Amino acid sequence: MQRVLTKHPATHDESARLALRVVLLSIVGVWLAYFVIFTARGAIVGLDYQFDIVGRRALVTGSAVVITFVLWLLLRLFDHRSLALQITAAALLAMPAAVVIAQTNQLVFASLQDKLDSKRAEERGFSVRRDELGNVIIEGPTTAGGQRDPLEGRKSARATVVLPSERGEEWVRLAEVALSQYFLLIAWAAIYFALLAGARARLAERRGERFRSAARAAELRSLRYQVNPHFLFNAFNSLSALVMTGKGDRAEEMIQRLSSFYRHSLAEDPTGDVMLADEIALQRDYLAIESVRFPDRLRTVIDLPANLAELYVPGMILQPLVENSVKYAVAPNARPVTISITAREEYDRLVLTVEDNGPGSPDSGEHGFGIGLANVRDRLIARFGTDATIVSGPVEGGYRSELRLPMVARD
Repeated sequence: MQRVLTKHPATHDESARLALRVVLLSIVGVWLAYFVIFTARGAIVGLDYQFDIVGRRALVTGSAVVITFVLWLLLRLFDHRSLALQITAAALLAMPAAVVIAQTNQLVFASLQDKLDSKRAEERGFSVRRDELGNVIIEGPTTAGGQRDPLEGRKSARATVVLPSERGEEWVRLAEVALSQYFLLIAWAAIYFALLAGARARLAERRGERFRSAARAAELRSLRYQVNPHFLFNAFNSLSALVMTGKGDRAEEMIQRLSSFYRHSLAEDPTGDVMLADEIALQRDYLAIESVRFPDRLRTVIDLPANLAELYVPGMILQPLVENSVKYAVAPNARPVTISITAREEYDRLVLTVEDNGPGSPDSGEHGFGIGLANVRDRLIARFGTDATIVSGPVEGGYRSELRLPMVARD
């Protein structure tokens, strides 16, 4: 059995925002890829001090995640601006962020770089160190004098070379690292903008669905409100006829029935569904009102299986059909006319039938898709689309209208 739950459109203002979890996953994903790629590269080329390198790289990666998160906090201020402004903001804000990451990288790897330089120098007979001013001091063998080199048969001595600290070279290295980090930040910003565009598209889709739902609700409300004036017009005509023919007692009884009918019908949401049992009960009230006018001509038969009573149908959907049977079958006939309202299940569909054994459709065709039947058809389309149908027309010995609806139940 199909179960349909209704939801009211959200009334609060919404904006396209990415969940914090999604943002964090995108940031961590980019920098994790950086960590894995460079670590794999180091393992392939066989870099020395690989364990130290991985640990320091993890520290740099962690700081890069934090710095990128701060970058996101700034970029989200431009979420509602144009794409061009967002791209410009990302390009500008990523520059200082890249420099900070590069500077962190330099600081973290500085001591390790000295260790690598010293190891390579020692393998060649040199020693490399830095003094407190940052100058590079290189000490190595020379053959100008001193002890004899056993390999060369010549005397050797130690020579010392002092290289002044080159700040320019440090800035060049910093710029090179910052440039690579800048492109990583720009790549993440592109991912962020793509995710944000997706969030905007989903928000637009939700808003569109709410607008469509609101439009359908307005249409249903309008169609539902068409029923009551139509019925009230007929009821007042009937009351007028009773009063004019001196049937005051019947007129008073009809007023009481009318009051009961409207007390029940107006209590329902004009756009909502009601239980089939309540819809049938409402039609009983209406037929009781009409029986005051036609005490000897109107007979009713109602068949509602217990297993279908709690299914939901559009409120007052049967009203125009029952009215038509009274108007075109009971009113013009001098003989008794039976109006039948039945419900059944057929191929997982709810089938509701309103049938009378009156004279059938008049030659003018007014018993066809007039105002009442057109209202039922339009309400079914607005509520169920193509999932519901109505077939109405003369049959042998009378007239029948048949609705086929989805079987809607509520939890």
